[in-house]
Amino acid sequence: MPNRLADATSPYLQQHADNPVDWWPWGPEAFAEAERRGVPVLLSVGYAACHWCHVMAHESFEDDGTAGYLNERFVAVKVDREERPDVDAVYMEAVQAATGQGGWPMTVFLTPEKEPFYFGTYFPPEPRHGMPSFRQVLEGVHAAWRDRREEVGEVAGRIRADLAERASVYAVGSGVHTPPGEAELHQALVGLSREFDERHGGFGGAPKFPPAMVVEYLLRHHARTGSEAALEMAVRTGEAMARGGIHDQLGGGFSRYAVDAGWVVPHFEKMLYDNALLLRAYLHLWRATGSPLARRTALSTADFLLRELLTPEGAFASALDADSLDEETGVSSEGAYYVWEPGQLVDLLGPADAATAARLFSVTAGGTFEHGTSVLQLLADPEDPAEYEAIRARLLAARAERPAPARDDKVVAAWNGLAVAALAETGALLDRPDLVAAAERAADLLLAVHLTPDGRLLRTSRDGRPGANAGVLEDYADTAEGFLALYAVTGEAEWLQLAGGLLDTVLRHFTDEATGALYDTADDAEELIRRPQDPTDNATPSGWTAAANALLGYAAYTGSERHRTAAERALGIVGALAARAPRFVGWGLAAAEALADGPREVAVIGPAADPATAALHRTALLGTAPGAVVAFGEPGAGSDDVPLLAGRPLVDGAPAAYVCRHFTCDAPTTDPAVLAARLGALQDVPGR
Repeated sequence: MPNRLADATSPYLQQHADNPVDWWPWGPEAFAEAERRGVPVLLSVGYAACHWCHVMAHESFEDDGTAGYLNERFVAVKVDREERPDVDAVYMEAVQAATGQGGWPMTVFLTPEKEPFYFGTYFPPEPRHGMPSFRQVLEGVHAAWRDRREEVGEVAGRIRADLAERASVYAVGSGVHTPPGEAELHQALVGLSREFDERHGGFGGAPKFPPAMVVEYLLRHHARTGSEAALEMAVRTGEAMARGGIHDQLGGGFSRYAVDAGWVVPHFEKMLYDNALLLRAYLHLWRATGSPLARRTALSTADFLLRELLTPEGAFASALDADSLDEETGVSSEGAYYVWEPGQLVDLLGPADAATAARLFSVTAGGTFEHGTSVLQLLADPEDPAEYEAIRARLLAARAERPAPARDDKVVAAWNGLAVAALAETGALLDRPDLVAAAERAADLLLAVHLTPDGRLLRTSRDGRPGANAGVLEDYADTAEGFLALYAVTGEAEWLQLAGGLLDTVLRHFTDEATGALYDTADDAEELIRRPQDPTDNATPSGWTAAANALLGYAAYTGSERHRTAAERALGIVGALAARAPRFVGWGLAAAEALADGPREVAVIGPAADPATAALHRTALLGTAPGAVVAFGEPGAGSDDVPLLAGRPLVDGAPAAYVCRHFTCDAPTTDPAVLAARLGALQDVPGR
C-alpha cells in the first residue's frame, strides 16, 4: 500500500512511495506526530539521480524487517534535496561539521523540535569497512533516546548553537569588506594556479568536478587584463574535459564528475545545472579563442539538452540517473548505458570499422571501467571527420536500444534559468535560432507555472503542475540571469522588466539591509533551526553570488544605483574569500571582474530588419568584455522600457552602437570592426 509520498511532485519521493517504511514528507505534521508519540525523527535526504540513495533504499528501506523497526520507533521523513535545498543546506552543514564530510543519502536524527543530534550518510545493511549497519544505527539511536534523553537534548542544543554561530560569520562579515579589487582578483588567480592540475587540467585531484564557474572567471580575467596564465588554465581545462570520459562522446553533455583526476571515468548521472553551466562556458571559450573543439562541445551539449532533458511542457528536466535498469534481468547497473567493450564494436560495425572506433574512442581489451568495459574518450581530433561522424552516429543509434537511465523530470526554476541563459546566447552566436526558441519556451513555462500572481517564484513543477515549495535565492537570481540573457539576444524589453521584478524581490525579501548579506530563503519562508546562508559555490553558483551578478547586469541596463550598490555590497564577502578559497567563489569572482571592467554597456540602435543593425548586435554579443550588457532597439526607443537605449540616435541615418560605462559613452560607431575592437571580440568570420 503506498505511503504518504504517493502524491508528491518529486520523482525521488515517488520512488519511495511503495516502501514499507511509513514515510512522511517534510512538514509540520511529521514533527507534530513525533511530538505526539514521543519519538525522534529520522530525516533521509537524497535525490533521484543519486546512485547510493538507490542502493540504501534497496538494501534498507525496501526491507520489511528494517522498515518495521523504523516505523515503530521513529517518524521517518524523506526529503528531495533538489526540492528543498534549504532543508538540505541546514542539516548538511551539521553533518559536515560533526563528521568532516558529507554526501547523499544524508541520514540525520532529529528531535521533534527539528534539532539534529546524530548524523551520517550512507549506512550499509551489514557492518563493513568500519561502518555500522543501518539497523545498528537505528538501535543505538533508539537506546540513546530511551535511556539518555537529557544527554541527547544537550547535544542537540550545542549543535543548534554552533550552527547559529557559524551563520553569523557571513551575516556580519559581508558588510565590512569591499568587493574584490585588482589585488584580490590577482591573488585569486595565483591561488588557482597553485591548485591547477598541470597534467590533466582542472583543479585539485580525484574526484574532480567540472569547474564551469571558475572557467568563467578565468576568461573574464584574461579579457580584462590580458593574463595568458588565466587563458591557458581555462583552455586546458576545457579541452581535457571535452576529450575525457566525463563528456558523453556520442550523445553530448557531461556527467556530474570524474572519479579520477584524469577525467576518464565519470559518475554517470547527468544534471541539468552542470550542462547549462558548461554549455555557456564552452560557448565563451569559443568566443574568446575561436576553438573548433569548444564550438563543437557547446553545440553537442545544447543538442543533448533538447534531445534528452526537454519536457513536453517546454522546460528542462532535472537529471538523468547514473544507473539503468535491465527489465529482463532486473539488474540495475551504473554506467551500463554508456560503456563499450571491443566485442560489441565488432558485432555492430564489423572488424575494420570496429578497429577505427576503438582507436578513436580509446576502447581497449582491459577497459577503463568495470568488467573490462571502456568509457569513451576522444583524445585527439579524428583524421577523417566524415568517417568519425558516421561511426559516432551508428554507435549512438545502437546505444539508444539499450535500457536507458531514468529521468527526473521535475522542473527546477534556478536550473532552467541557467539553461535559458546558455541556450539563448548559444543560439544567437552559433546561428541556431531553434536554441533561442527553446530558451523562450522554457522562460514562458517559468512565467506561466512558477511565477505566482504576487510576483513570487515557486521552486519546482512537474508535468506543468506547480510544486508547493517556495523559491530560494538561487531561483530568483538564476531566473533573472536567464531573462537578462534573453533580453540581450531578442531585444524584447519584457524580459528585462521581468528580471527587474525578480531582483526587487531579492532586495526586499532576501537581503539584510544592515550588512548587504544575502540569505538563501526569504524573510517570510518556513522557519528552520537557522536561516541558511552561504556565498560559496557548490555544484551551482551560490544564490548570493548569482544575485550579485544579476543585480550588476540589471543596474548596467537601467542605471539603477540601488541595484548596483546591492551588488557591490554582496560582493564584499567575495573580497574576503578570493585569496583563501578561489575555487569556491568562481561566480563571485566573475561578477567582480565585470564590476572592475564597468561593466560595459552596449546600446545598438537601428531598424530590426536592417542587416547593419544585425551585424552590430552580433558583434556586441561576441564581445569578451567581462559581463558586458547588450541592448538593441529601434530609433527613438523609450527610456521607460530600457534606459540604456534612451537618447541614442542613428549616425548619419545608419545603425550605430554606443559603448558606455556608467551611462557615459564613447563616440558611437557604425563599423562592426571598431565595435569589436572596443569590446575585445575576435574578428567574426564565416565558419569560425
